[in-house]
Amino acid sequence: MRTHGAGTLRSSNDGDEVLLAGWVAKRRDHGGVVFLDLRDRSGVCQVVADPSAGEALQAAHDVRTEYVVRVRGSVRVRPDGQANEALASGEVEVAASALEVLSVAQTVPFPIEDGIETDESVRLTHRYVDLRRPALAHRIRVRAQVTSVIRRVMEDHGFLDIETPILTRSTPEGARDFLVPSRLQPRSFYALPQSPQIFKQLLMVAGFERYYQIARCFRDEDLRADRQPEFTQLDIEASFISSDDIYAVCEEMMAAVWDEVLDAQLPTPFPRISYDEAMRRFGSDKPDLRFGMELVDLNEALEGTGVGVFKGVLDAGGSVVALCVSGGGDMTRKQFDSWTDFAKRRGAKGLAWGVVEDDGSLRSPLAKFMEDAEVKRILSAAEADPGDAIFFGAGETTFARELMGALRVAVASERGLLDDLPEEDRWRFVWVTDWPMFEWDGDADRWDAMHHPFTAPAEPGFADDPGAAKALAYDLALNGTELGGGSIRIHDRGMQETVFSLLGISAEEADERFGFLLRGLSYGAPPHGGIAFGIDRIVMLLTGAASLRDVIPFPKTQSGGDPMTDAPAPVDTPQLSELGLRILPPPVKG
Repeated sequence: MRTHGAGTLRSSNDGDEVLLAGWVAKRRDHGGVVFLDLRDRSGVCQVVADPSAGEALQAAHDVRTEYVVRVRGSVRVRPDGQANEALASGEVEVAASALEVLSVAQTVPFPIEDGIETDESVRLTHRYVDLRRPALAHRIRVRAQVTSVIRRVMEDHGFLDIETPILTRSTPEGARDFLVPSRLQPRSFYALPQSPQIFKQLLMVAGFERYYQIARCFRDEDLRADRQPEFTQLDIEASFISSDDIYAVCEEMMAAVWDEVLDAQLPTPFPRISYDEAMRRFGSDKPDLRFGMELVDLNEALEGTGVGVFKGVLDAGGSVVALCVSGGGDMTRKQFDSWTDFAKRRGAKGLAWGVVEDDGSLRSPLAKFMEDAEVKRILSAAEADPGDAIFFGAGETTFARELMGALRVAVASERGLLDDLPEEDRWRFVWVTDWPMFEWDGDADRWDAMHHPFTAPAEPGFADDPGAAKALAYDLALNGTELGGGSIRIHDRGMQETVFSLLGISAEEADERFGFLLRGLSYGAPPHGGIAFGIDRIVMLLTGAASLRDVIPFPKTQSGGDPMTDAPAPVDTPQLSELGLRILPPPVKG
């Protein structure tokens, strides 16, 4: 039906007879001459129909934007000064000799161009039109590039692409499962997988040794800009490997993706930082390393302090954390108050601040409670110079660090520290390692797995002091965003049962929920480990998209709905009856 892509034509095609097919992106009718911008997947080229085109000129008069047409014509170089540098094909145009309308189009509900302010719900309702916009179409093409590179690297390293079930049993992993009723087994339900975790471990037991899958996963959770109820992840598992082996393969894969998509060269190996160090220095388990401004623990500097709020926190075993903002002394009182409001929105009672004066004193609402020696210790610890601002966060240690970590990123963004970064700081990958094995859930009065319950401990005595136990777990972060996480897994049934017990899962419940895994571990399970990466999140960062919805062809809204198909939707009574289900009326309030 066509011989060339519209966007592939160049001056080297001058004089060629071509057949093109695509959408009319723009139409300019000058009476005796009609200019059409013809768009297909490869790009756009200009088609000209003039009186010499015969019937093609009349056909060009009749077409409208977004009609699908087929054009026969000859390529010619545009006259001097008329090239369109905005188009890859801008040096040439096609002189039409025939034009055929393949499909007519109604007036589209919004302009097919970037930067439009159309309500997102309208765009999602007509997603098939929205996907024609250049930026959105580019992101989907990048997505295809990313998965292509991933497959190549995985297969070069001997990994097998193996599918795991979509219909499985419910084994909640921290979020709600999507449940699917079974018609053939009434009152029983499948669950859509939150991840292929258990199946990929069983593939290691089965002896496949190296597995990968670009897997669809499902979580029934509240949505945010970086969450969708269904998402795509790269799932990796391998036997007889160490954490270092996982790091090396993943670094090679990321370097290949960035090279092919952005022509950017990533330095490898990526830096590594322990979880404890990440929290202490950056207040985040996914630190943004594109700028400095690290956090400083002031507990030692404030020993014996007369500042009541600090003393109360320290006596209770908490921490006071400082953030020094170079040159931040130029902030107004209104700006300092806005950062205090920022802290309060995150659960803090307040946020103390100060400015270092030229004489080395500290201008602060708290300064009158501080002795000169204490001020000197604070400024020394924070490495603060005249003209700098210092923020102080106080509270339970983890809370204080996370609060100041969020403040660090927000202040850096507002002050332009992330603008016009040098090339070497544009992409800052980091492995976060040595995670805690467990975290205490005070509401449930029990331990929770920090990663998931199948993660191996770093030391065999982990059960003696669960709060101090470290895991063989690792996350890969980029520019303050978690790309993926993984671990070396438990391959011993007894150890797995011990972990379940520490998590408050009884032997009976463990057998009910995870019996097939425990039985598998009883039949010669090799040491193994793996990782999973969010494909949607990787593409979002690569393309600079603001939301996951901008890199997924047919996404859901924040309420989990699909305006295009109007899903989820009610089903009729016969369908429900066949499944042995009925819809209950909503509970009566009050």
